[in-house]
Amino acid sequence: MAAYGLYSHIQSNRRRSVALLIGLFFLVYLLVFAGALLAEALTVNAPLDYLVQAALYDLIKAFPFATAGTIFWILIAYKFHQSMIDAITGGHEVTRAEEPRLYNLLENLCISRGITMPKLKITDDEALNAFATGLNDKQYSITVTRGLINALNNAELEAVLGHELTHIRNGDVRMLVIAVVIAGVISFFGEMAFRLFFQNAYYAGFRRRGGDGDRRGGAGLAIIIALALIVVAWALSIVIRFALSRKREYLADAGSVELTKNPDAMISALRKIEGRGELASANSAVMEMCVDNPREGFADLFATHPSIDSRVEALVKFAGGHDPGPFVLGPPQEPGRPSLPASEGPWGRSGQDERTGKPFLPKQPPVDLGGIGPWGPRRSG
Repeated sequence: MAAYGLYSHIQSNRRRSVALLIGLFFLVYLLVFAGALLAEALTVNAPLDYLVQAALYDLIKAFPFATAGTIFWILIAYKFHQSMIDAITGGHEVTRAEEPRLYNLLENLCISRGITMPKLKITDDEALNAFATGLNDKQYSITVTRGLINALNNAELEAVLGHELTHIRNGDVRMLVIAVVIAGVISFFGEMAFRLFFQNAYYAGFRRRGGDGDRRGGAGLAIIIALALIVVAWALSIVIRFALSRKREYLADAGSVELTKNPDAMISALRKIEGRGELASANSAVMEMCVDNPREGFADLFATHPSIDSRVEALVKFAGGHDPGPFVLGPPQEPGRPSLPASEGPWGRSGQDERTGKPFLPKQPPVDLGGIGPWGPRRSG
């Protein structure tokens, strides 16, 4: 588990970013070919080899337009992706005066490693989560939920901020934004191809005749191949994003430990976040950027993040941390105010003061230190 800012990790992420771009651009062209094959099959009754050649010719003609369209899509995202994410999550930038505790924690981490400080944003969501966004130093920002601020202590908040800073430092944020944008192009073209297919099939009477008379030759097989290519392109775009997302979370956890020198804080933060990170207003693309993207059961097969258990296990094994086990949240003390995780200690239950909502630890009983002093037995407390 190694280290924050290692050149090997940064270079590896950059190489994966280039491979990601090439792979996703290839999938865009594959979708264009599939769409062309589908269009040829729906309009021309001919052998399969003729339809494939015609579709390849259409791809060559459409190649510059597909490339320009994808690049234009990326440029739009480059300019407006942060505004769109803020609109979805309700995130708003805060200053030191508004959030001194959080601001100082992030600033101290940045100063300690000479990192350009990203913008700090808060979304008023009771979920426990955080995420980083941006494509360059002027755009980078870290967004934290109100629920996370209320539930975590300073050490745990610092660990989460260190996790997000590592994503920024190692190029993960830029890579994921680009991946989500191009995957959006693939989803858009795929959905459009399916809509055009069913619309044209309907108007051609394909549904009524079941595809027999008009579909002689290779048209029927060409349609099946085209639809299969669209599904494969869509599935591969998801697999690429999932594989990259899962690995980068381990590296970000390790980078946080390297920054804070406190593996226990990172583990404790993950345990408190576990299962409580679902943002009510966020879509799947935003959830992929978060510290945790909770999934259960069958949905875990499509999870973009490794499980909290596996991340904690890695921190215990390689960073020497200690796992306290899952946290149990107590009931909220007031409507609309999330409670702090409550845990049993040797002198009772710690959690949240019912009147102020601030964290507290019950007063410890006096401890006999042994010996007799000038005013009686030495006792602490």
